[in-house]
Amino acid sequence: MKDHQIEVRVRYSETDQMGVVYHGNYIPYFEIGRVEWLRNKGISYKSMEESGIALPIVSMNINYKKSARYDELLTVHTTFKSQTSVKIEFDCAIYNESDELLTTAQFILVFISLKTGRPTVPPDYILDLLKTME
Repeated sequence: MKDHQIEVRVRYSETDQMGVVYHGNYIPYFEIGRVEWLRNKGISYKSMEESGIALPIVSMNINYKKSARYDELLTVHTTFKSQTSVKIEFDCAIYNESDELLTTAQFILVFISLKTGRPTVPPDYILDLLKTME
């Protein structure tokens, strides 16, 4: 499955005085979605790093449509878009409990060798997984 969903509750510390989520706090919500997308496919980000591969963001585009608020239960949707050579792309969205679209985002990440600090082709187990997504 290309898509994965996970719920995240807005914590007080993630909001301003009006109870609205600070714009920078959406990025960790999306990160939770991507990490759990991988975990759902049987890939632990931790074990990937332990094997010498990291996956940093090289590009992100976020559109804020409506504010998330304190104590709301959000659903983060993470969808695999494509993979080419050393890059992987995801489309993401966050909905509130009323199923209203709050935020959309697109992320491009690059597989990096922790040993060299340079882009690298993903390990075979990841390439095999991604082939099933096409």
